[in-house]
Amino acid sequence: MTAFFQSLGMSFEWAWFVATIAGILLIALPLMLAVAMIIYADRKIWAAIALRRGPNVVGPLGLLQSFADGLKVFLQETIIPSSANKGLFLLAPIITFTVALIVWAVIPFQAGVVLSNINVGLLYILAASSLGVYGVILAGWASNSKYPFYSAIRAAAQMVSYEVSIGFVLIAVVLWAGTFNLSGIVEAQQGHVLGIFNGFGFNPLLFPMAVVFLISALAETARAPFDLTEAESELVAGYQTEYSSMAFALYWLGEYANVILMCTLNAVLFWGGYLPPIDWAPLYAVPGIIWLFIKILVFFFIFSWIKATVPRYRYDQLMRLGWKIFLPLSLFFVFLVSGWLMIDRVGL
Repeated sequence: MTAFFQSLGMSFEWAWFVATIAGILLIALPLMLAVAMIIYADRKIWAAIALRRGPNVVGPLGLLQSFADGLKVFLQETIIPSSANKGLFLLAPIITFTVALIVWAVIPFQAGVVLSNINVGLLYILAASSLGVYGVILAGWASNSKYPFYSAIRAAAQMVSYEVSIGFVLIAVVLWAGTFNLSGIVEAQQGHVLGIFNGFGFNPLLFPMAVVFLISALAETARAPFDLTEAESELVAGYQTEYSSMAFALYWLGEYANVILMCTLNAVLFWGGYLPPIDWAPLYAVPGIIWLFIKILVFFFIFSWIKATVPRYRYDQLMRLGWKIFLPLSLFFVFLVSGWLMIDRVGL
């Protein structure tokens, strides 16, 4: 893209700057539209499972319902509690929303189609996504209210607990792929099993890690049944209790952007990303971004299905699953995968 803008007579510096801004907008604007549509899809899936209709009035088939809701919160008054720390109170949702966007810089949408194809893309995602907890903690502390504060403490413990197991799961993926580059991880999955299937998830050794990652992604994004940060029965609305108007909406946008990100990471790390599921030449005629989009929708349906059907965990169950089940299991599979690779590749 930089070369294109240079051909228009721009210097290299200006061409690079304009190309970078254009690339950011090409990701951010469709992502915002996707978030609006994914909220609509979420409500429709819940409605179908509960045998009701869901949004069906605003626009054809209710497609404009998310935009109507967005306009409603935009026109509402932003109320800041008198005892709150106003600066941090307003900064918290901005942090959550911004962190949800910057992670997309290293996601490969197709072969060669990525904003920043850095060699440590997976480490960048781990580092950037870990910052999201600060938005929740700041909201809880700055609100100067007990319910948001309890929610912030829960969120910190929950995210740390499941990031540990996610880290070990990613170690197994990196060991097999031999790179931290996300495009390299996707390419390593081509014909991975028997030269037929594209995806680490088809590997019997890595499939349990794919399941652990999927469940940990639910906990990392505080989706049901792990939405203890927003437990209405004891915390009113959790860390969002004191928020209104666009500050509240930014949390919703950030949450759904993170959900789409986790669906994308499931597809990229374990199920071939932009590759077709089977390594068969005619399937490559379909653009890679279409395959990636289909896989994201499948995982989002799983996320929504779980939220509509599985009851919320108790907090002790949440912690026990993370520390006593997922952590030992992911450690064991790191040992298993590294041992298998030593035998298979080195011949020991």
